[in-house]
Order: sequence, then C-alpha cells, then structure tokens
Amino acid sequence: MEKPTSSQEAQTRIQTERLILVFVSQPGCSVCQGLLPQVETVLEEFPLIPSMYIDATELPEAAGQLSVFTAPAVLVFADGKEWFRKARFVPIEELKAQLTKVNQLVNE
Repeated sequence: MEKPTSSQEAQTRIQTERLILVFVSQPGCSVCQGLLPQVETVLEEFPLIPSMYIDATELPEAAGQLSVFTAPAVLVFADGKEWFRKARFVPIEELKAQLTKVNQLVNE
C-alpha cells in the first residue's frame, strides 16, 4: 500500500484513480494491525485496484477530510466518489464482494 505524505496527495490520488482502496489506521490499534494483512491478501486478488494507507495520527487532516473518526476504516472510491465504507469491524467477505462488483463496473 502506498503511503501519502500529505492530505493533498491523498485527495489527489482519490480524485485521479479510477478505483482506489483507502485503509485508515492508528498506531497502537490492535484491530488495525490484525485487519491490514487480511485486506492486503484480498487486494492480491484485485491487482488493478491501487491502495493507500493513511495513518490518522500522521495525517489527521486526511482522516478528517474523509470523515474518518475511528480506526480502522476501509473506504473504496470509484472515479473520486465513495463506493464503500466500513469502520472498526470490516467483514472481509463483504469487502471482497464489494471489490468484485465495483471492479467489474470500473475496470471491465
């Protein structure tokens, strides 16, 4: 996952990518640490979907612009618009189903 260095960089990526998954985390979040490898494994099945990792303590403006107030949060954007959002507890099978659906719409 790519890690932006500014909130502007994060917003630019979201607006310019046809499809992107954003993972928002915080240090010391055990749920975040357990979920991240699962999300990365799911993303291996979708090589055309880029991803971005945002540390909410390093880039609080980026988390705020995305209206993320709890971690972890997984957001999927298609053509700059939010398609899917789950926070705290992210069902991996639901994430996979949503990625399959949006990937078919956007990349095929």
